[in-house]
Amino acid sequence: MASLVVVASWIVLGLVMATSTTKVEAARAFFVFGDSLVDNGNNNYLATTARADSPPYGIDTPSRRPTGRFSNGKNIPDFISDALGSEPVLPYLSPELRGDKLLVGANFASAGIGILNDTGIQFINIIRMFRQLQYFQEYQRRLADLVGYNEAQRIVSDSLVLITVGGNDFVNNYYLVPFSARSRQFSLPDYVRYLISEYRKLLRKLYDLGARRVLVTGTGPLGCVPAELAMRSLSGQCAPDLQRAAALYNPQLVQMINGLNSEIGAKVFIAANTQQQTNDFISNPRAYGFATSKVACCGQGPFNGLGLCTLLSNLCPNRNQYVFWDPFHPSERANGIIVDTILRGSTDYVSPMNLSTLLALDYKTRT
Repeated sequence: MASLVVVASWIVLGLVMATSTTKVEAARAFFVFGDSLVDNGNNNYLATTARADSPPYGIDTPSRRPTGRFSNGKNIPDFISDALGSEPVLPYLSPELRGDKLLVGANFASAGIGILNDTGIQFINIIRMFRQLQYFQEYQRRLADLVGYNEAQRIVSDSLVLITVGGNDFVNNYYLVPFSARSRQFSLPDYVRYLISEYRKLLRKLYDLGARRVLVTGTGPLGCVPAELAMRSLSGQCAPDLQRAAALYNPQLVQMINGLNSEIGAKVFIAANTQQQTNDFISNPRAYGFATSKVACCGQGPFNGLGLCTLLSNLCPNRNQYVFWDPFHPSERANGIIVDTILRGSTDYVSPMNLSTLLALDYKTRT
């Protein structure tokens, strides 16, 4: 049933957005910033270990080959592109991103990064947030060369932006090792406040670069992913320290977003409560048609939560029954349900309004 609802959302929104007459306006441009939850292949072009370029990643794509997405198939940006009625945006580093492909938008995300520049240092060569924003400026210059400065500015201001970042600042920084540098520097409440203050600077920079519709996702239930269950849990209970981190971080993120919107005087930023959505999966997976929310489809060790997903890993036969594809990342089906909630959910999940409402309002304004 949930899958049918997702498909219906795509069809309705696709019809709405496809009524424009020119090629440029057929569907608004879409830009993606963040980490591995939304990376669709940038890291394939980098010398880094944070890559999803080998099987069985991509096993449920039409080609059944890896795409650089940390998924068995589609990730969150792909489902949003479907809702916008457009083709998936290309990784910014892809040589195919040129000419008319620039009109669709671009994905700047890079697996392993965080809000902070020191998050993910173990992965060495990744596109940190400041660099993603530099690439966005570079993209705009390339777009202006194609369509002219004024049209490029219009495309950017009419676009939808997705940013998903923050989880790695806990998992791959503060809690990466006992007595990490950041945990010695900050208590957890102080660290959360520091992250929020740094994130605010990133969001304000996005606004200054022309973004006017920005979807900001919070972290999921960090202590409940199979990787953390494997390392920190004997009985399958979520790791309390990481759960506390998410519980502190997500409400403060919403408060910060509300404050930014008030300062700007417009509803530029939309907060998506992905923690609540994933908590729903975890507390009652069968209500969503999942068999388990604890065991990853692909992995090894307890809960299939250790190591990387490789050809040597355990691999489940039915990915649709698993909330998690690998030790950290949702399955394609879970990603689809998350996006459906972003599109159609109540203000418990998306505030100040869901994405469908926002797109409908924008469409009426533009026509």
